[in-house]
Amino acid sequence: MKTDVVLVGAGIMSATLGALLRQLEPEWSIDVYERLDAAAAESSDAWNNAGTGHSALCELNYTPQNKDGSVDIAKALNVNEQFQVSRQFWAHSLETGVLSDPKNFINPIPHVSFVHGADNVKYLRARYEALAANPLFEGMEYIDNPEEFTRRLPLMGAGRDFSDPVALNWSDEGTDVDFGALTRQLLNYVSASGGTVHFGSDVKNISKQSDGTWDVKVANLRTGVKKTVNAKFVFVGAGGGALHLLQKSGIKEIKGFGGFPVSGEWLRCTNPELIAQHSAKVYGKASVGAPPMSVPHLDTRVIGGKPGLLFGPYAGWSPKFLKQGKLTDLPSSVKPGNLMSMLGVGVTELGLVKYLVSELAQSEADRVETLREFAPKVIGKDWELVTAGQRVQVIRKKGRGGVLEFGTAVINAEDGTIAGLLGASPGASTAVPAMLDVLKRCFGDRYTGWQPKLKDMVPSLGKKLAEEPALFREVFDWTSKSLQLDDTSRVAQPTGV
Repeated sequence: MKTDVVLVGAGIMSATLGALLRQLEPEWSIDVYERLDAAAAESSDAWNNAGTGHSALCELNYTPQNKDGSVDIAKALNVNEQFQVSRQFWAHSLETGVLSDPKNFINPIPHVSFVHGADNVKYLRARYEALAANPLFEGMEYIDNPEEFTRRLPLMGAGRDFSDPVALNWSDEGTDVDFGALTRQLLNYVSASGGTVHFGSDVKNISKQSDGTWDVKVANLRTGVKKTVNAKFVFVGAGGGALHLLQKSGIKEIKGFGGFPVSGEWLRCTNPELIAQHSAKVYGKASVGAPPMSVPHLDTRVIGGKPGLLFGPYAGWSPKFLKQGKLTDLPSSVKPGNLMSMLGVGVTELGLVKYLVSELAQSEADRVETLREFAPKVIGKDWELVTAGQRVQVIRKKGRGGVLEFGTAVINAEDGTIAGLLGASPGASTAVPAMLDVLKRCFGDRYTGWQPKLKDMVPSLGKKLAEEPALFREVFDWTSKSLQLDDTSRVAQPTGV
């Protein structure tokens, strides 16, 4: 069997790349292979995904404090710029029929940064002053009044001792994105426009042929039948499974890369009355020594049209690289080419190990007590513990050892015939700019010719919106209207406690 493009994994990355390629090259054949029986069943699933609309409006790990007390906003600007690119692609896709009902996957939700304690309040004020003047963060509010705090966040204000000072950075322009629902819409388009999505199909190996194409060996997990698919281009969007497949491909660019798996757990609210009392994504500060992906948040989600509420994440650990992976995933990923990187991280990340051990030792009562830092009056019976998805953090070679990175990395062969995505946060929220990066890296001979179509999809392509306020306002208003985010009645306001 021959095809132009093979996409490994039916998550948000493959779905986005597939939708882009169907519009840029309608004649190309595209085949998607997913080992599970549904799309977006791993990290893109709404309950597995820790970040559902990362735009740096509230995530404090993107605005670290410098030694002199100032706040570095460079990463926040970059993440917000990337999210605006995703918004533009989704808005264009709705207008052209690639996507259908926006309420199915995106809803307006305030994004809120929360701190307590005098030093943290001082930091949050400095953060506000650094961000509020930037066009991307226009409209952000700084709130330190207890009455206003409780009015906006009744669940968090009830029973709180305000002798411990609190502060909020509040942004009404935030969103909640169900990347599972979005992935399914995108893949439906890929399939309806001539592509083929194969479920229950496990990619076992990828090997390069003498003519520069790739043989992709696939096992049908339902029938046991094995086949080889020959492709001109392969994208490995298999989440935690991407590292193994890129290693099997033998490309030199993957040498030195490793992965460190971290699982997560949530407390999910089961009491509808409590869910109705909170309508915001409220992010706090990570504990000292904790990784950025562990930033605690009390988070409103809209899944299947219904609001939900969760708190976490609490870190867990498993050697699996996928939620439905194998216990041998971590040891089998250690190769001669990345051994020193892996060992180097083992020495330099003792703080992370200590953090994981302390998290694993937590009891149910300990988890509820952590939640009470956000909502003082909650009781354990109103919450259930659920397991989130697996994350595999990138380990990259540095010097004679390695360094652990909390981000995403596109890996591609020099000839552009294969690429893959490693890492986690900000992940799904930046799927569109990440896949545009893949197109630019891997199809350099065609990318210039694609520019007119790409600029139809993303009008700000190649520009920095933070440096062009008029253009930012134009595209932001357009995307808000197309995505129906200007309809504030879509999300209920919180009720009093």
